[in-house]
Amino acid sequence: MTKDPFKAAKKRVKAKKEFYRHLVTFIIVMPFLFAINILTSPFYLWFWYPLLGWGVGLAIHFFTVFGFQGRFYDKWEAKEIEKELRRMKKKNDEFDPGPEEELELKEFKKLRKDWEDSDFV
Repeated sequence: MTKDPFKAAKKRVKAKKEFYRHLVTFIIVMPFLFAINILTSPFYLWFWYPLLGWGVGLAIHFFTVFGFQGRFYDKWEAKEIEKELRRMKKKNDEFDPGPEEELELKEFKKLRKDWEDSDFV
């Protein structure tokens, strides 16, 4: 399965752009949450919860775009598509032999055991 290099590059650039937007939003919002936390309840630091949760999501996004997970997923997806196509072809071959395929006498006998050799002559 060969991809169009231009489409693949465009898709990768889009993914990078989305990650950088995600990162900038994180960098802008977190200081505001920290400030709200310090101004409203300075003795209970709740800003750590969104920081950690969003940070984990940002890290996963990073590894999906730049790390090994993205490459692993693409290879896995391609393998799964090939496996599914083989399974579908095998299923179709078992139940619906095409007109180009000629079955030998032994294969006809497997399909119907009550047929006799004289039925095929």
